[in-house]
Parts: sequence; structure tokens; C-alpha cells
Amino acid sequence: MGLSIGIVGLPNVGKSTLFNALTKNKVEAQNYPFCTIDPNVGIVAVPDDRLQKLTEVISTKQIIPATVEFIDIAGLVKGAAVGEGLGNKFLSHVRSCDAIAEVIRVFDDKNVIHVDGSIDPTSDVETIKTELILADLETVKRRIEKSEKELRSNPKMKEIVVTLKKIEASLDKNQPVRELSLNDKECEQILDMNLLSAKPHVYIINGDEQHLVNFKPQSVGLNEKNTVIISAKIEAELNDLSEDEKQEYLQELGQKEPGLNVLAKKCFNLLGLQTYFTAGEKEIKAWTIHKGWTAPQAAGVIHGDFERGFIKAETVNYKDLIEYKGWNGARTAGKVRLEGKEYVVADGDVMIFKFNV
Repeated sequence: MGLSIGIVGLPNVGKSTLFNALTKNKVEAQNYPFCTIDPNVGIVAVPDDRLQKLTEVISTKQIIPATVEFIDIAGLVKGAAVGEGLGNKFLSHVRSCDAIAEVIRVFDDKNVIHVDGSIDPTSDVETIKTELILADLETVKRRIEKSEKELRSNPKMKEIVVTLKKIEASLDKNQPVRELSLNDKECEQILDMNLLSAKPHVYIINGDEQHLVNFKPQSVGLNEKNTVIISAKIEAELNDLSEDEKQEYLQELGQKEPGLNVLAKKCFNLLGLQTYFTAGEKEIKAWTIHKGWTAPQAAGVIHGDFERGFIKAETVNYKDLIEYKGWNGARTAGKVRLEGKEYVVADGDVMIFKFNV
């Protein structure tokens, strides 16, 4: 399954520099607003040391990690919801993403202008929050008008109108949809609208070396749970180093791993995703599924026929597969189970599907 994260923020906060570091691509990154006109897209592997450990007990031709698609989107400015800057073009790019990663600038560099003239992360957060809410408010109002017309001939539309007005009231109070308590039915009713403020949101504090150690997300009203503190400039420098040099540099910075690794993992978790593996001589591959998915649903990520014709799944935890030196050892030790259609896949399961179509 695909996972796409839109990188957003005001102009000149470091979005393209971050994107370059993430993808090791060299998209244009210049010191003026709207350098990025069309979204740049890059596929980034989700760091997972379990893959390498599996190769120690299973000889394979290739390793395929789970991935996240990052989309570098043009800078947002005040008034985007009514067409300022790139306006609707920007917002349409955001709507196509599964989640939003908002870059917030805290570094100070007189050679890189700030679109509002000064560094004010709290104001920047509020600007983007407001623009996304205003865009959603316009979308919801249009849908309410349409739904009320349909209600005249279709009483079933009443529930949808109630849901829409509930969301409208929240947006009028400057509350994002993702902070509104909606039940499963209400979420399904608005799914096709792709509301911007309903999307999961992670904040990327883009600072310098001192911010990596000292910056507190609470100082700008953010929660550590969905905030990553990195230096896009330092991350780009790390890409040019050998593995030994990279580890030495990280130690000097007091970091256990590159900030980009933390970001990829946080984005992965943000959407409630997890990984299971298939492991054999041809390949060892990480597959992305939602937490709570059953074995047939997990099989369907590989191919629809696997889900439709699902019979059973040979299943073992990756730790047991490593401890008992592969499939044969794990089977002999009784660690390999046959799971049926009701089995809920756990993170780190290694599976072989049996199906018939």
C-alpha cells in the first residue's frame, strides 16, 4: 500500500533542503519564494534493522524495505485559501497526500530571507493551520449547500448534513477536523472530501546544532509526540559521509541516529501502520499494513488473489525465526503457527500465505 507525506511550510523554511536530504536528490533549492512550483516526489525507505537481521538466517537475493513517499510542495503564504501565492494549486497537492509534514523554521540565517521578515515559529504554525482550516471551511460549506438540496428529495441525507454542520462549527472555532471527535460513520461520510485539517500532522522543527539539543516543542505550543527536531542542513551533510564518518558525526551531535530516520518512522507510526515480512531465497521484503488488519487483508497487499483465495498463513515472529536460524529450525521448535482468516497480524510477523483461486 502506498503512503504519501506532503512536506509543507512557509517559503524559505527549508522544505526543499529537507527533501534533498531525504531522497538524496538535488532538486532546486534557492533563496526566494515559490522555487518549488510543481511538487517533487521521492521514495524513502523506512529504516528497519530487522531486515538485515533476517538475512543472517535466510540467504536471499535482495532486501526490500517498506517505503514512504515524500512530496515537496510549494511554499504556503497567508491568503492561500483565497488564491494568494500558488493558492488552490498548492492546496490540491496537499489533498492528494495521506498526511502532512509541516516544516517550521527556527534557524536564523541572514542570507535566507523569511517571507514575513522575522523568525516566529508560533506565528508560522498558526498561519498554516488557519489556511488549511479556511480551505476546509469553503469545501464544507459547498457540500452543505449541495447536501441540503438533496435532502429535499432524500431524507437519508439528514445524517450527512448533521455531520457536515458539526464539522463547520468546529472549523468556525479554528479547530482542525483531526481534533474533532468523529465516529467511524461520520468519518466515512466525509472521506471523499479529503479535508486538509483532517489529515494526520507531524511537525518538523528545522533548526541548527544547538536546537537539536536544547529546543523544546512546548515552547511553540507543540506536542513532542508528533514533533521531530532536525537540521535539514546537517542531514544533507550526513548524506555525503561514509557510514563510519556519519556515526562519528552523530556522536558529536549527541544523536543516536539521523533525524531523517526518526522522521520516516514517526510518519509511519502517525498513520497507524506496521510492518510484516515475507522472507525467502528470492527476497526478504517488508510489507506495510494498518494495525489491526487480519491475515487475509495483509495478504491482499501482495496481490488481490492472495486475499480472495486465502486459506491459511504460516506465521512466526521474526525474533523466533532469527533465534532458531530460519524456517526449518523455527518449525522444529514449534514456533511456526498456522493462522486463519480471523488472525490479526502483529508487527514483525514473518508470513507465508497459502491460497487457492
